[in-house]
Amino acid sequence: MRPLMILALLLSSPVTALAAEPAPIRLHEIQVIGTHNSYHIAPDAVAAGLIRLGSPAQADGLEYTHPPLSEQFNSGIRQIELDLYRDPEGGLYANPICIQTAANQKAEVAPFDPQGMLKKPGTKVLHSPDFDVRTTNYTLLNALAEIRVWSEKHPRHAPLFVLLELKSESFLPLKKPLDWSAADMADLDKEILTALPRDKLLTPDDVRGKFGTLRESIVGGGWPTLDAARGKIVLLFDNEGALRDTYVAREKSLRGLLMFATVAEDHPAAAWFKINDPIKEFDRIQRLVKAGFLIRTRADANTTAARKNDATQRDKAFASGAQLISTDFPAANPRFSTYSVQFAPGVVVRTNPLSRFVDRTVSGSTDKRNATDEDCEKLMK
Repeated sequence: MRPLMILALLLSSPVTALAAEPAPIRLHEIQVIGTHNSYHIAPDAVAAGLIRLGSPAQADGLEYTHPPLSEQFNSGIRQIELDLYRDPEGGLYANPICIQTAANQKAEVAPFDPQGMLKKPGTKVLHSPDFDVRTTNYTLLNALAEIRVWSEKHPRHAPLFVLLELKSESFLPLKKPLDWSAADMADLDKEILTALPRDKLLTPDDVRGKFGTLRESIVGGGWPTLDAARGKIVLLFDNEGALRDTYVAREKSLRGLLMFATVAEDHPAAAWFKINDPIKEFDRIQRLVKAGFLIRTRADANTTAARKNDATQRDKAFASGAQLISTDFPAANPRFSTYSVQFAPGVVVRTNPLSRFVDRTVSGSTDKRNATDEDCEKLMK
């Protein structure tokens, strides 16, 4: 066949197969809804009364209750937060003053720790010792076990982001919480691995890959694809300040560690940032999202937005492009208003408004995005 005829055939043939396939969507190009203090159960009447004596505003801010973690995942939540207290010998938080007060007053309140889990050694999950103590998961191991069971039943789920905040302070505790040292944090890693096998986790080592630092990986290659991360659990070290510095000092690029830390923008371990105010820091959030970093922000703080039915902060959080949007109200509390934080009906994970239909250059090549919410995750039946 003559060259001119071959060229004519090529030009007249469909070119669809020759066009570049749209690049798969990556973790920083999605948005999920999460819960703040995901284990929290509102204080009973006696506990609320004690808290109100010290701070009426704080008592009002604690009037929210989350269902068990597995129920939250069933409803579409993909990011949770757990507050952790050291209790290596057990029993430190087993007899809080609010429960003692209820017994002395012969007040009828819901049972507290009926299985005696707080008496056993191990990291505990609660909001504030002695006063705001009710929780759907008394121990970290119990919470992680629930996460693992749900995950294994839904192996194609978008990754679950788990913020872990190490607590060593509380408002007016009769027993001061224990401090966290570097050795205690290493013990925490070991405790986590007794409940979650390493292959269930997406860790800094997994994301760093061939790059020298985690930050270089994020800027130069980006987070893993959503499909590659399905069924995984991502642990985020929620603390800043001294506790964060202690954690990162173990290895500045988090080599061998289980959790990603929120650090300075130019730090070798930079991969995600906790930026709780999407109104004041809207421009910063957008800049970091466009650079490839993960951001956790809050759609609301305490019960203020729900009481006023004010969606201003929620809408800013959505528009900011922050990937993890945390709330106390994934469903409306009719006692307050109709305020809630949700995507379109049935949508669990949606494409990020800053990434949708946008070309992004990574490592010298252009990734073309044309994803829809259905490509991310719909509510599982």
